Amino acid sequence: MLKANSAIISRTNGRVASKLTAIASSRYYRCTPFFQNKQTHPNDPTSVEDLASRPDANATTRTDYYEYERLVKGSGKDFKATWLNALAERKAQLAQGKIIDSYVYSHIKSTDVIDKTRKDSFAYIVLPFRDDPTVADFYVNAAGRLRMGQLFQDLDSLAGKIAYKHTAPVEPMIVTASVDRIYLLKPVDSIADVNIILSGAVIYTGRSSMEISITARALKSDIPKEIDENSLSDEDIFMTASFTFVARNPETHKSLAINRLLPLNEQEWMDFKRAESRMAAKKMRAINMNLEKYPPTKDESVLIHQLWTASKKLASLKEKPSNIIFMKDTNVKSTMFMQPQYRNRHSYMIFGGYLMRQTFELAYCCAASFSHSLPRFVSLDSLTFNTPVPVGSVLHMDATVVYTEHLHESSKPEAQSAVDGSVDDKNNFHFQPTPVNELSLRENDFLSKPGTLIQIKVDTKVQELASEKIQKSGSFIYSFFTPRDADEDHVAKPGYCTVIPESYSEMIEYVEGRRRAKDTAMYAKSLKANSQ
Repeated sequence: MLKANSAIISRTNGRVASKLTAIASSRYYRCTPFFQNKQTHPNDPTSVEDLASRPDANATTRTDYYEYERLVKGSGKDFKATWLNALAERKAQLAQGKIIDSYVYSHIKSTDVIDKTRKDSFAYIVLPFRDDPTVADFYVNAAGRLRMGQLFQDLDSLAGKIAYKHTAPVEPMIVTASVDRIYLLKPVDSIADVNIILSGAVIYTGRSSMEISITARALKSDIPKEIDENSLSDEDIFMTASFTFVARNPETHKSLAINRLLPLNEQEWMDFKRAESRMAAKKMRAINMNLEKYPPTKDESVLIHQLWTASKKLASLKEKPSNIIFMKDTNVKSTMFMQPQYRNRHSYMIFGGYLMRQTFELAYCCAASFSHSLPRFVSLDSLTFNTPVPVGSVLHMDATVVYTEHLHESSKPEAQSAVDGSVDDKNNFHFQPTPVNELSLRENDFLSKPGTLIQIKVDTKVQELASEKIQKSGSFIYSFFTPRDADEDHVAKPGYCTVIPESYSEMIEYVEGRRRAKDTAMYAKSLKANSQ
């Protein structure tokens, strides 16, 4: 049967065919469902396809298998989420003078808002890397470590599933309003040795918004037969993620009231209150810490002068150090046309996880080119999706190194130098402001080594073909780490690497990056405090 199925798929795309055939033949996919619910199928009259049970676009391997089943087992004529059906639905709605956000649900099911518990929205994804090398091969990067961009797709997809479980039986348009943070607690160096479980639930609700907390665990043991919050150990957590989703009516485009969250124990109440406090603090920072409206602090003004002095000294050198680069010279760009294969399966918009993956890959290119190494992901800072990205639009991505910091530089006494830039007897240029970050909280952690924290800002803009305007979609802030000393991560000679801004606008970007580094350090400390 698999041979016949492969022949059918091969008529579409050879590369995709081999991938899907490998997935379909996997023992894991025949035996274990990816999500904690009954699997749906377009030809099964007893199955009910709803937003809580169907995988979103690009849950990296699960969706591939889902599309594989639809292609080889069903005609596809009655599958309402195909793009051709979506185009037909849009044409029909426009003829009636309507513009809808969702082509799957043309109206909202009416029901009263009810209380739901955290357990009601709990869901998980299992990535059996240790048990199935075929799955691991889709998630490995060039260094043999976990490819984070692939994982980000799954995180966003799982968050969407959790959101729909909480809002059920109502099926609104769920939109990713923001990614509040994704933070790596400890690296997963050899993915072939672990099975990974992504799990999460709604921890806070407002009238139409909800915060979803997801943790990623790396298990060296077998996958538990029963997976819930009580059966999972916090010792296995290697990554945390937090998303904010909002519910909208696809007809009126207005916010839609969602079910309330009812915490049942002390821990759930603490998580609820912490989320509430974070949202309030986030709003206050947006108002009071905006450098477009308010000038830098006194200390930051001194730093800007030091940056200006350092940039002048660096520009005057005939031979510039290879590891100290002007900010403008770190810039890399990418432009992509948004195709329907990467859409949300119920709307005309591009899946948020796909955008995260693409911006991460560009940020990784920027960090790798800048440091001449294989950088390690540390954090994705808070980001807000200002404008959705429609299918059929052009996405412009612009990545730049906006901030660097030398971690544990004091362990190398000869590296100490003036903060405004200095040239030694050998014509070597030195510059590094006083470090602000204290990310290394664990002994023998990869951040406990001397090295450089590299912060990349990826600005995204959307160009719709029907308009000449190019709108800002959002800014993705990724932090990476590269060690100072020679190891397996380096392709060229090791050492600290430094970015130097020249213009005032670049210096403001640098100051904002420094503030974000402080926020990341505070977040890391809070995680340690909460775990004690």
